[in-house]
Amino acid sequence: MTTIEVDENEYGSWTVFHVRGEMDLVTSPRIRRRVHDAVAGGRHDLVIDLSAVRFCDSSGVGVLIAARRLLRSCGGRLRLILPENRDGHVGRVLGALGVRRLFEVYEDVPAAMADRPEPLSA
Repeated sequence: MTTIEVDENEYGSWTVFHVRGEMDLVTSPRIRRRVHDAVAGGRHDLVIDLSAVRFCDSSGVGVLIAARRLLRSCGGRLRLILPENRDGHVGRVLGALGVRRLFEVYEDVPAAMADRPEPLSA
């Protein structure tokens, strides 16, 4: 059975989702709904911490791409946490599909929320 847990915190204008578990066909709709609920609630600056995601399939990637599109359409920002010091599954999947370059990727949440953050290279 696949599982996903999402903790949500607000820091000023930023909403941070800490995602743990597996992003797949079964669990990805929950992430999509959380993003839509945040945007509907007027929160347009979103950090998604994927450092504890142990599996991600194309459904999970699709949710990330859709979140990017939604936030860009309302003038918002999406930043992903994919620590470089670990060989994370999500980073490998995004890289293999050639879509990692679409995202602003950071080492940790404080770096992602900084006024002038320096994204990690793609």
